[in-house]
Amino acid sequence: MNAINRRNFIRTSVLGGLAVSFINSSNILAFSQKIASGQKLDPFSSSVAITTGDNRADMAFRALQPYSKQIMQTIGNRRVVLKPNNVSTSIPLSSTHVDTLEGILEFLKSIKKLDNVIIAESPADGPALDGYSNYGYMRLADKYPIKFVDLDQEGFDVLYVFDEKDFRPHPVRYSNVLLNPDSYIVSVARMKTHDRVLATLSLKNIVFGAPIKDVGFAWGANHKEGTKSDKAIAHGSGFRGINYNLYSLAPRLHPHLAIIDGYEGMEGNGPTRGTPVDHRVCVASTDWLAADRVAVELMGIDFTKVGYLNYCYQTGLGMADLSRIEIVGESISTHIKPYRLSDNFEKQMIWMTPAS
Repeated sequence: MNAINRRNFIRTSVLGGLAVSFINSSNILAFSQKIASGQKLDPFSSSVAITTGDNRADMAFRALQPYSKQIMQTIGNRRVVLKPNNVSTSIPLSSTHVDTLEGILEFLKSIKKLDNVIIAESPADGPALDGYSNYGYMRLADKYPIKFVDLDQEGFDVLYVFDEKDFRPHPVRYSNVLLNPDSYIVSVARMKTHDRVLATLSLKNIVFGAPIKDVGFAWGANHKEGTKSDKAIAHGSGFRGINYNLYSLAPRLHPHLAIIDGYEGMEGNGPTRGTPVDHRVCVASTDWLAADRVAVELMGIDFTKVGYLNYCYQTGLGMADLSRIEIVGESISTHIKPYRLSDNFEKQMIWMTPAS
């Protein structure tokens, strides 16, 4: 964790905010006391924590602290599944940084929920273990009692998705690790623009990490003949299809806890061909939609243009009205950094037009 030991790390996490801003640290403390005392938020509102800084692990740790009691109670005896966003096994900018994962693991240790934790992924282009190795994840096992899982090598359930070319349901194999009610799903996403749905954040990380591929499937020279991936089917053959499938699968495949690392985001032709944005923010919430909504705002993206998130809000899957989202920590307005959208942005907007 950049040479920060656990004792200093926790002290920095708890007290460091005081040096940053008295107002923001007071905000976090007041919120934590409210939750600890059993006070409930407005049932028709949500909260999102925003932290900033120069250390990813510290930012993630501090963003989660206001929800300590709630997260501890909700986990209960369930297995904690940390789902990074490793769409590629070899492009660091497109993937979850190891330091963010370490901050989360330190937080889980602080609430005594580190005894049953896995890191689980199904990348688009190859074995999950390749990504874990390339991104330095394996060193985490030297400090924490965690397991690394390749979702392609676990079981699956079949769900059906919409295809806009034929308007028929199509079967897709979805990881039953992410579907299992005994899993507490943590989406460890990265702020990125996207070439099909404008932005990829906490929900999309789960919904499109869940379709599995055959062991041995890979893009390019490493592909094993006869193997296939179900990920392309889940995309629905177009901009309308992918937005609808993200929405329709959200009730089954949403995260219980959303952490979005915007320390270094990606703009332009994401999710893999974009360029870096030095943003230095982190977002966390137990309401994944509220987290994605705040992240979209921080990225300077017009929320009304993000189809799947609008569908989710319209049907009550979470909160996306900023006036009803309590911001804990840093303010949104002082940390907005407009991200350049994908080159095909205007084509993506066809989802807003009824099919003829």
